[in-house]
Amino acid sequence: MNERVSSMSAVAKDHRGQSRLYRSMVELLDQAGVRVDGPDPWDLQLKDPSLPERVFTHGGLGLGEAYMDGHWDARQLDGFFFRVLRARLDQEVRPLRLALHALRMRLFNLQGFERAWTVGKAHYDIGNDFYEAMLDPRMTYSCGYWDHASNLAEAQEAKLDLICRKLRLHPGMRLLDIGCGWGSLMGFAAERYGVECVGVTVSKEQAAWASARYAALPVEIRLQDYRSLDEPFDCIASVGMFEHVGRRNHREYMEVAHRCLADDGLFLLHTIGKNMRDTISDAWIDKYIFPNGDLPSVGQIGDAVDGLFVVEDLHNFGADYDKTLMAWCANFEAAWPRFEQRMGERFRRMWRYYLLSCAGAFRARDLQLWQWVLSKKGLIGGYRRPEASS
Repeated sequence: MNERVSSMSAVAKDHRGQSRLYRSMVELLDQAGVRVDGPDPWDLQLKDPSLPERVFTHGGLGLGEAYMDGHWDARQLDGFFFRVLRARLDQEVRPLRLALHALRMRLFNLQGFERAWTVGKAHYDIGNDFYEAMLDPRMTYSCGYWDHASNLAEAQEAKLDLICRKLRLHPGMRLLDIGCGWGSLMGFAAERYGVECVGVTVSKEQAAWASARYAALPVEIRLQDYRSLDEPFDCIASVGMFEHVGRRNHREYMEVAHRCLADDGLFLLHTIGKNMRDTISDAWIDKYIFPNGDLPSVGQIGDAVDGLFVVEDLHNFGADYDKTLMAWCANFEAAWPRFEQRMGERFRRMWRYYLLSCAGAFRARDLQLWQWVLSKKGLIGGYRRPEASS
């Protein structure tokens, strides 16, 4: 057995010394200050000599799958991705095999009515107990607001309160939450601001959990696609759902919000965003985490609201998502022994890769988090963003 291990190690060392792809990977990572088998916590520790070929053949998809397979590691995975994405190395590796993924994204409506339910089953329905262990007590699965917060629960309540104040909620109003998740915004708004709420989601697990949690409040949870909404509301919020709408449906989404919003109402859109219009979703994220996701750019959102809404305010606090994701990952790691037997080691590596690669992406400012405040005709006298509460 020891002879076999020694033989495998020798092959790996020889492969490293001889492979052109290995040398190319080393040179590429060096641009980001990342070394192969280096001493820093963000350095890539190579476990299998096939990694360079997987990366240059399959790009980010190959890198992620190799991590899930245990073919490489980094003690500080978020630090690895921060450096790689800050150096824009993802733009240096564009294998032809990902061209089909790009073509599929651009030619087909992957978020049409029938496909819209896929992400609910694949991602949000994996177990409410799992998300309870990872998220804050209100089950808020979106970026927290950390200006005056010292922990995840405080950051999420600060975000929910900020949304309510941006929407100028007051008792008696009727709020629509498009993509309501586990109902945290609606529960908070009903409790603290005395409003009546309707939320729609494509996740059966979310709908069941939220309906039970907020049964005593004026909160209605519907298992419903946003496209079928057609009733009046005083104000609308959508928090962390627009990432699933898709560029071919942006305009229809805005038309739905426009027809449901009161003429003097406000619409708050909270969404992750990308820096460039003509890019596609990460192939690994699309395959393993958020199927058919499609992050919008500022320009794409601008096109979608053209002639429908006035942009009253645009607020970027994307750096706060780094802290939020790191807090989720800490909760996930602490709770993992409860889920290990049910979900297995490959899921653990997949989920860790998801959380920490995204944390690194927000830290590198490769991804953004925007809150847009929109009105139909523009508020007389203008809109003033409320100050963050301390």
